[in-house]
Amino acid sequence: MNIIDKINEKQIRNDIPEFRVGDTVRVDYKIIEGKRERIQAFEGVVVSKKSGSVSETFTVRKISSGVGVERTFPVNSPKIDKLVVVRKGKVRRAKLTFLKDYVGQYKIKERGQKVSKKDEEKKAA
Repeated sequence: MNIIDKINEKQIRNDIPEFRVGDTVRVDYKIIEGKRERIQAFEGVVVSKKSGSVSETFTVRKISSGVGVERTFPVNSPKIDKLVVVRKGKVRRAKLTFLKDYVGQYKIKERGQKVSKKDEEKKAA
């Protein structure tokens, strides 16, 4: 293992939960204003993910006062205080860039809600 891999391994965070494109997440991000530090929540739909070990990023899109706002966060940033998956979404695209041109509210189906007939029979019994 070379030196760069060792340095990268130290910087990768393990406390970030697994999430996909289409999930609704809330990112609590530390903002430093002068000498004061505060945490600002940014909640929206994950529009894209770019992998690459340490430089992995994800983009979150939300509607604020009728205007679409997108923000890109580095996954391994120490400024991310907490990342919570609010809702798991099921989409058929790797990148949801079409949401920029979309007018109105876009519905995303929820992932993990499908129940088979066998499971229903077991619950009934």
